Amino acid sequence: MKLFIFLAGVFLLTISADKCGKKANEAGTCKGKLEIKGLCMNYTIRLLGGNMDTSLVNAAWTNEITGKSYSNVFGLGSPCTFPATINEGDEFYFTIDSSKQECPVCLAYYPTPPKKLSIKVVQK
Repeated sequence: MKLFIFLAGVFLLTISADKCGKKANEAGTCKGKLEIKGLCMNYTIRLLGGNMDTSLVNAAWTNEITGKSYSNVFGLGSPCTFPATINEGDEFYFTIDSSKQECPVCLAYYPTPPKKLSIKVVQK
C-alpha cells in the first residue's frame, strides 16, 4: 500500500511538472507577458494563459516601489537563458524548465513576486 501511495505521488508530481509542456506545439505551452524588466534580471512575468498549476504563481502582488498591483505573476527564476530581446509589455510563450542553471547576475535589488519559476522561452 505504501508503495502504491509513493508511486501515485511521483506520478502526480510528474504530471504537474509537465503542464506547460516541453515543446511549443504541445497544448500545455504557457503564454506570459514581461510586466517588469527590473535591473539585474529582477523580472516579473504575468501568466496570460496555459494549463499551469496556479499555486506556482502569486495570485496578487504589489510592487513596493511603484504601488502598482499585478495578478497571476511570478519572478523569473532562470536569468541565464531569458532572451535579452524581450522587453516590458512583450508577450511570449514558455515552458517550465527544471534544469539547474548557474550564471553570474548582479545583486542589485528590485522587488519581484516571492514565487519564482525557471522557464524556457519557446517559439509558437
